[in-house]
Parts: sequence; C-alpha cells; structure tokens
Amino acid sequence: MSVRTFVKEHYRHFNAGSLASASESLLQFLESGGKIFLTLAGAMSTAELGRSIAPMIRAGHIAAISCTGANLEEDLFNLVAHNHYQKIDDWRSLSAQDEADLLDNNMNRVTDTCIPEDKAFRKIESYLMGRWEKSSQLGQSKLPHQFFYDILLEDELEYQALPENSWLLAAAQVNLPLVVPGWEDSTLGNIFAARVMQGKVEQKTIIGGIGYMTSLAEWYCQCNTPLAFLQLGGGIAGDFPICVVPMLNQDLEKDAPLWSWFCQISESTPSYGGYSGAPPNEKITWGKLSVETEKFVIESDATIVAPLMFCYILDI
Repeated sequence: MSVRTFVKEHYRHFNAGSLASASESLLQFLESGGKIFLTLAGAMSTAELGRSIAPMIRAGHIAAISCTGANLEEDLFNLVAHNHYQKIDDWRSLSAQDEADLLDNNMNRVTDTCIPEDKAFRKIESYLMGRWEKSSQLGQSKLPHQFFYDILLEDELEYQALPENSWLLAAAQVNLPLVVPGWEDSTLGNIFAARVMQGKVEQKTIIGGIGYMTSLAEWYCQCNTPLAFLQLGGGIAGDFPICVVPMLNQDLEKDAPLWSWFCQISESTPSYGGYSGAPPNEKITWGKLSVETEKFVIESDATIVAPLMFCYILDI
C-alpha cells in the first residue's frame, strides 16, 4: 500500500493522529492552489531528508525554504563526500577519548554520522574560495546560498550520493528562493570569517541577515500564492522567516496577508520558554497567524515525521 493509505489506516490517535490530520489538511491546501514555505533546523540534511524534500521541490509544492547554514552546507557535503562518511551505530556509548580520536581523524560527529573534514569541508571550500575571491576583487556581493547555487550549476562536481536525493541541487535547478539566517555560525561561515580576518576576501562579499530579511520581505509581498508554513524543528530557521509578516504589517505599515496554514514538528516543550516549543496560538499575539489559520503541532522527531508527510502528499 502507499504511504498515504498506510497512514490513513494505522495513524489514528496522539502524534500519529496529528500527523494524519496535518498531512490530509496540507494535501487539501496544496490542491486548492497553495504552496509550502519549508523551514529546516537541526541536522535535516545529514539525516538525508533530501530524499523526500527533493521530490516535493520537483513536484512544485515548495515555494521557498529557510534553513540553517548547517543544513545548507551539509546537503552539499553529503552529495560530494557520501562514501567517506562514517556511521556509528552505538554512538551513545562513545567515551570522551573516542570523541577525541574522531577529532584526530578529522571526523566531525553529528549524532550517529561523522562528516570527513578533508573530503567535505575543505573540498567545498576550495570551490567556494575561488568564487569568494573573484567577487571580492570585483566588489560584488551575494547572499550565501547564491554561491552554493553557482558551484552546483556551473562547476563539475563529482557526486558520491545520488543527485536526485539532494534537496539543494533540486532547489538550485529551479532557482528556489532560500533564506539562510545566521549563516555565519556554519562551518563554511566560520571559514569565510577566517578568510576575512586573513585579508583574503572582503567581508561585504557575503550579504548578511538583513539582506535575507529584506529580500524575503520583497518576495513575500510579490507572492500571490497562499503559503503554508511548515516548520521542521525550531530555532532561527523558523523564527526568522515567520517574523517577516509582523515586520511588514507593524513596522513597514503595509497590509500583508498572514501565513495561511501552519504546522510545526518539534520535540521542544513550551514550558521551558523557548521559541522552538512555542504553540501556534502564541504566534497569534505576535501577528504571525490568525484565529482562523489551520494550525497543527506534531510532537515528534522531524526525521521520522517529515518523510511520511511528504510521501503522503506525493502518494507514493
């Protein structure tokens, strides 16, 4: 049976029921002409969510993506260095010395997956550095993800993972609008900062967060499609873009529509006061959602839930 049929049959109550309800509601939203604004926090790219996100992009269901700098780069790292990744099944049993040994071997761990520094970080740096230097010399400035799009579309990268499983490549191929707030705290963002301090590139070569907010605001005002805000995890990837609506309405005093549909998939707890666990109704007080907006919360692991939801939509 298809995933859609399986979910309808077996996912009845609790978080399973929330997944089924949200998936059916989102399907109806898309069929009525809406699109998804997707946000990616955590290590979604290293979890290889591109396997289900890329088909959603190719199907035309995703209007734009907001992601952390880590998710931006880690999809590309996996694409070019997949064969050199190290899987650690019993990662909870690692000692401090085991972790130090991984560091000595230039393997950076993300839960059960280790990313090779030389085959991933430094390889992509070598491609980006030439472009950063050229833009710096010409006095040009670009948003961080535009450099990623350039090397994907113009350079002859050797892929080790299947290219059809890369959400970033699928996004680049259709020039999908991306928002990458706080890119500077990613590995390649750190590398760029180091090269600025060495005098190899000008800081203005990379446009920062305000540039992303203003470009997002312009895009949002021009978008004539109802947008579903689908938030995987929390943090800056979700908080940054959802704030564009109150910024437009309250600070610019425009008449921008609120987000038309909302769902967050998160394990965070509201009582701790963190944004990542804030329930949808709290967003009403900030002018992000309305009383009438359809709202869903699935308190679960996004790496489990999101592929099910996307396969439900695609009916595969």
